[in-house]
Amino acid sequence: MLIGEVIKKAMLVGLGAQEKAKEFVDELVKAGELSKGEASTLVKEWTTKAEESTKEFDKRVKETVSNILEKLNIPTREDVEKLEKKVQALNGRLKKLEGGAAEE
Repeated sequence: MLIGEVIKKAMLVGLGAQEKAKEFVDELVKAGELSKGEASTLVKEWTTKAEESTKEFDKRVKETVSNILEKLNIPTREDVEKLEKKVQALNGRLKKLEGGAAEE
């Protein structure tokens, strides 16, 4: 299973949990345990916390993947882009040198 799939499933589970929490709060309102204002505030708090948790989870996954790639010594996109720029610069210098030698 790819990491992207794991993240997607985790987010869907989180969305399902949010829906269940909302249903629970609605039941408390119906039973008179919470006012609609309190319920709204509670749902907003839970939603905010869920979003923060999702962001933190995403951050940890990215850090973990980055650490794994580093340990495996796999070059990053940035590393490849730097090498491409160096190769282009060297090709430019080589063409100038070849052109200069041909003119002499």
